[in-house]
Amino acid sequence: MTPPLLAVAHGSRDPRSAATIRALLDVSRGLAPGLDIRESFLDLSEPLLTDALRGLYAEGHREVVVVPLLLGVAYHARVDLPALVAEATADCPGLDVRVSGVLGIDPLIETVALDRLTDAGADLDDPGLGVLLAGVGSSNVAANDAVAGITTRWHLRRGLLATPAFASAAQPDVPAAIARLRLNGAQRLAVAGWFLAPGLLPDRIARLAREADPSVIVAGPLGPDPRIAGLVLDRYDVAAARLAA
Repeated sequence: MTPPLLAVAHGSRDPRSAATIRALLDVSRGLAPGLDIRESFLDLSEPLLTDALRGLYAEGHREVVVVPLLLGVAYHARVDLPALVAEATADCPGLDVRVSGVLGIDPLIETVALDRLTDAGADLDDPGLGVLLAGVGSSNVAANDAVAGITTRWHLRRGLLATPAFASAAQPDVPAAIARLRLNGAQRLAVAGWFLAPGLLPDRIARLAREADPSVIVAGPLGPDPRIAGLVLDRYDVAAARLAA
């Protein structure tokens, strides 16, 4: 039996978030019509990861590949996810769960983020444009540095004046990032989101940016893009191959 793909996202009180995750997985289903693809969440949305794993076990599955729909390796990937998998497998004797790598910092996702800026009306060839790449923020320094590394690549490869900005737990925050861009000569501003889906934190970032500059361009979330949907399947394939070995 081919193991099902159980995607797990963070979850949110904002219903738009879970709806976007489901739309993304619908795209993955279209790319792999023979694969059983389910959704789950770490918290705040249903079904929870633990409930989804127990449900698959009750259906007779003894092998599952979990694909974390996370854009960095921070607390949720390193601590929450393994603990929840361990909790569920303790109730399911013989269940073999393999967790794939996170979506992470991937060139495909970086391209999607730039495309969202263009979709929102940003001229990436404008030398006066300053770009904030807005992420969640983490107590894990390496996770924040990975986001900052994207803006460095955008500057080196595309000539973009770019800086990271974080919604919580890290600096610079949005006002500080805007001040940094203006100090470096930005005349116009745009915000790229390092978020898969809409929610409370992306809304907060947009609000803070518009308070600083009502003309700022705010890109939409990465969303149900076929490139990301394909990346979900790629992560599954690598983990499923280890399961079969």
